[in-house]
Formats: sequence, structure tokens, C-alpha cells
Amino acid sequence: MSNDAAYIDRFLEMMAAESGASVNTLSAYRSDLEQASALAKGALSQADRSMLEKIAHDWSDLKNSSIARKSSSLRRFFGFLVEEGFREDDPSDALPRPGGQRNLPKILSHEEIAALFETIESALTSEKAKPADTRLSALMELLYGSGLRASELVSLPRRSVVADRPFLIVRGKGGKERLVPISERARSAVNRWITFVDADGKYLFPSRTGHLSRIRLFQIIKDLAVKSGINPAKISPHVLRHAFATHLLEGGADLRALQTLLGHSDISTTQIYTHVDSARLVELVNKRHPLSRYNLMR
Repeated sequence: MSNDAAYIDRFLEMMAAESGASVNTLSAYRSDLEQASALAKGALSQADRSMLEKIAHDWSDLKNSSIARKSSSLRRFFGFLVEEGFREDDPSDALPRPGGQRNLPKILSHEEIAALFETIESALTSEKAKPADTRLSALMELLYGSGLRASELVSLPRRSVVADRPFLIVRGKGGKERLVPISERARSAVNRWITFVDADGKYLFPSRTGHLSRIRLFQIIKDLAVKSGINPAKISPHVLRHAFATHLLEGGADLRALQTLLGHSDISTTQIYTHVDSARLVELVNKRHPLSRYNLMR
């Protein structure tokens, strides 16, 4: 399993830091992935559709609930590999989907996003405002305003935001670079924060040992949720990235443009947001249509 071990460890680190997965959930993911890796002779991360079909065939005696869990674990793993730039294609559509359900990413409503930023604004304008409040403002403006991955955000160089340049050059996993638009709000927030950062420092969000860790970012976002009256289980840096994408799509963004903004190598990774938007539209009709009481939309 040596070829896969590092990828599995990094995937689990991401799930813990960005999605807030519990110890039991992480243990289940590890078990599913290591078993699949053994079936793939240590090359799960390089598996093609044919290999995944063979792995799924080995599950034929299992209950549908177990097959669904294992398939979900592998789909998340391959989604992570594509999104982080470790491979360009996602063969996981070859895996079975008992019940035909597709897990949609968690998202936040516009009202919940507004509540988060209202909490930040209140802290910034308070007589007790601290540098940490200014840092939080910059972090949130970049997370929700530009859709950065947590790993990309915490490792931004100090000089990544230039006053007269409306975009960032982000180097994602796999060494791939992309242009990410940055709003006036975000530039202003970063400019306020950068006055607290050592002029000779390497990172925009430094720590005593390098840069802010993904786990610490996760904790900061959870704390913000609590202060904003939002269930902290609903939020993580990755959920904010999902909110960025979903809200852009709701506003009429083109799917290909969204793919570029998110840094997805494969359009199929971005297409999940069309399902999110469709689910929102169905819910809207169910709640607002005059015939909704007859429950016609399924």
C-alpha cells in the first residue's frame, strides 16, 4: 500500500481540517480506502474505471448500505485527488450507487453568510477590536469572496495581494497556477491585516512555525459560526468554498468559468454544483408554487 499511504493520509488530514470529520468517520474512511488499496495492489490512487469495477465486484456480497458507504469513501477520495491536482481525471463514476442518491456538498444560505460577516464587522468596529479580528476579516473575504482552498489560503505569500491588481496568482496542489479574482472588499481587508505582518515575513498569515495551519483555520471558522448563532457543524473552510461556487452559479455564472475559478482539472468535479442549484430550484417550487400543498414536485 506504499503508493497510496501518503495520499490517504493527506485525504484524511483534509477531511479533519476542512470538513470537520469525526474520529469515527475518519476511521471508517481509512478502513475503506486501505481495503480498496489492497485490492488495487497498492495503486488505488492511479486506478482506472476498470480497476474500480473490479473492486466494486468484490463488494457483491455486502449489504447495500455498506456498498454505498464504501463507494462514497472512494468517490470523496478521488474527488480530493482531482481537486488537489494529484490526477486529472475522476474514474469514480464507475462505482455503484445503491439507491441512486448522490451526496451534495453542504452549503450556507445568503442569510447565514451575511450573519458571519455582520459578526466580523461588529468585532472590527468595537473598542475592543484585536489584530485577530482583522485577520479573520481577511481570511473570510478570501475564503468566501474568492473560493480558495484552505491549503491555498493559509500558504499565501505575504506579497500575493497587490494594491492595484484585481487578482491573485494561486499555486494549487500539483504545482498548477491559476488566476483568482479578488474583490475590492477582500483587497481592503488584506491591506488592513498586512500592517500587522512582518514586512520581511514569508506568509500573509504567519504562525510561529511557518504559516497558519488548516486545522487552526478550521477552529477559527467554527468559533465565528458560534458567535454568529450558526450551528458550527454546518460550517468549515470547505463549506465556504462550496458556498462561493453555489452562490455564483445561482447568480448566473457560467460552469466553465466556475471550473476555472475553482481550479478543477475536470469539469465533472464542477458539475456537482448544477445538482445543488437544481435541488434549490425544486425546493423553491415546492415552497412557493401555488400548488405546492399538493406536493407535486418530487
